[in-house]
Amino acid sequence: MNKTEQAYAAHLALLQRAGEIADYRFEPLKLRLADKTFYTPDFAVVRADCLELHEVKGFWEDDARVKIKVAAAQYPWFRFVAVQRKRQQWVMEEFG
Repeated sequence: MNKTEQAYAAHLALLQRAGEIADYRFEPLKLRLADKTFYTPDFAVVRADCLELHEVKGFWEDDARVKIKVAAAQYPWFRFVAVQRKRQQWVMEEFG
């Protein structure tokens, strides 16, 4: 994990202790998008009502944004969430 991912993991651990999420895992799965093209979300976050896949970014490259959009379209049973740290807060953007 890079430093931003480590900080987000600590945030998720707090949410788990507070009972806001049931569980989380770092890079637990790999989704196939096309031949020889895969997407590995940074975190799977288990909530009471759904499974979210979180992508943690310090900044966005165009190819990363395309991959999460394609994954959200191909796997609609997951909730895809992009996470960035801005001004000491976690800012979230949903896809799909």
